[in-house]
Amino acid sequence: MGLPFEVKEFAYRPAEWLARIVLGATLIGVDRANSSSLDPPYPDLIIAAGRRTEAVAFWIRRHLNPAVRIVYLGTPWARLDRFDLVITTPQYRLPVLPNVLHNALPLHDAWPERLSAEAASWQSAFAGLPKPWIAVLAGGRSGPYLFGPEAAARLARAASDRARSLGGSLLVTTSARTSPAAMKALFEGLAAPSHCHRWQAGEAANPFHAYLALAEEIIVTADSVSMIAEACASGKPTFLFDIEEGRRSMRAEEATVGRVSRLPPPHWRGADLASTLWRLGLRFGPDWWTRDIRIVHRALIESGRVAWFGAAAAQPGSADTAHDMGRAVARIRSLVNLSKM
Repeated sequence: MGLPFEVKEFAYRPAEWLARIVLGATLIGVDRANSSSLDPPYPDLIIAAGRRTEAVAFWIRRHLNPAVRIVYLGTPWARLDRFDLVITTPQYRLPVLPNVLHNALPLHDAWPERLSAEAASWQSAFAGLPKPWIAVLAGGRSGPYLFGPEAAARLARAASDRARSLGGSLLVTTSARTSPAAMKALFEGLAAPSHCHRWQAGEAANPFHAYLALAEEIIVTADSVSMIAEACASGKPTFLFDIEEGRRSMRAEEATVGRVSRLPPPHWRGADLASTLWRLGLRFGPDWWTRDIRIVHRALIESGRVAWFGAAAAQPGSADTAHDMGRAVARIRSLVNLSKM
């Protein structure tokens, strides 16, 4: 946005959700001693992410600056009319309203300048690997879908077969949601030359963006809409890896004819209790209870911007994710009369 800003980070008490739901605009659920201060000057604009930030934003509006504009990223728990702007993506199934901006994919920081810089920094680390380089981005559990050791081993075999068929190698990274068991199965199952990175919180060196920049194609587990967005932003052919199989597959309902935003619910039984509860929520609960990432998959597949890994499909193109950021920035600036700045 090109404006001065401050980042505020908050720690929360275990029962924060109850205070937020019952009281709305409150700081009762915030661990003030381990959170950012709320000292003046008070903001004219709040950009919040994560449902726990809702109560803090509303408290600031009630007690510190009644004129503050509140922008929320994702899908809030509170009523939509309490926000000046909600920036969302299709999996949340929010209604079309004047204060809701529907983007195709989440916002991200995989911009050309960063990718170029990271590529220059990391390229020598992969120099001994045969080309083409294929990036493999591994996620984890996502609501009704489970990325466990079996799925990780299946990904390792399929990606290795792809690399060997091309005479190339793999650039493999886990992410914050990859379980230790899945990571172990993934790394141990690789049977092609590879450079592997284990994600760790607070790490100083992470080759993720270099992988995006240097790979000739990208395989990303379809549980992570954010990693899909980052992969598409690289401009490289992007393939989605289905982390489930059979009737639990992410593609099990793709042959159904109908609107992209209204796919039939997935099979009710998941791989474990948690995923089963998610599937029941998708089947019987209101839209705002859950998210349906299959909507994003279907839209990207139908537009030709990605393809399922292993499917007999044309080479995918890339998504224009920069357009989403431009739309978001323009809408936010218009809220605070900055469209001409």
